[in-house]
Amino acid sequence: MQLHQVEESLPDGTYKSEGNDTIILAGAEYGTGSSRDWAAKGPMLLGVKAVIAKSFENTHRSNLVGMVIIPLRFKDGEDAETLGLTGRERYTIDLPSSGSEMKPGQDIPVSSDNGKSFTCTLHLIPRCEQTLHFVLVELAYFDHGGILHYVIWKLLGDAKR
Repeated sequence: MQLHQVEESLPDGTYKSEGNDTIILAGAEYGTGSSRDWAAKGPMLLGVKAVIAKSFENTHRSNLVGMVIIPLRFKDGEDAETLGLTGRERYTIDLPSSGSEMKPGQDIPVSSDNGKSFTCTLHLIPRCEQTLHFVLVELAYFDHGGILHYVIWKLLGDAKR
């Protein structure tokens, strides 16, 4: 799966209508103060497919996953500034093709059109330890296209396993 940062994110969603996926480069505690699910729905509706941050607010990270927005963490000591990223690059993120192939803490290679490459961590486990069941449910969200689709399939008794 390839995700690209668009050079200019237009408020009218033009980049989305042209088939461009977007990512967000963020700092520490991304989503703090934004734990309502609409804080993740808005970016999802605008075509955001991944957030690369130094760290995430736990509830917001979970809401992003429910909207099929991939939470990726910079490696310790790295961020957009230390890597020389401006946000105007086009990025390719080498993600597994399905949730069942994703592993919490998995290294995810990222490259940009300016020749810079770095590795992020797939951030599916918040700071407080969670059960294996919860991780499996979050991974199922990716396979079903988000929490809403997952719940509908469960209600229909046809959830993919």
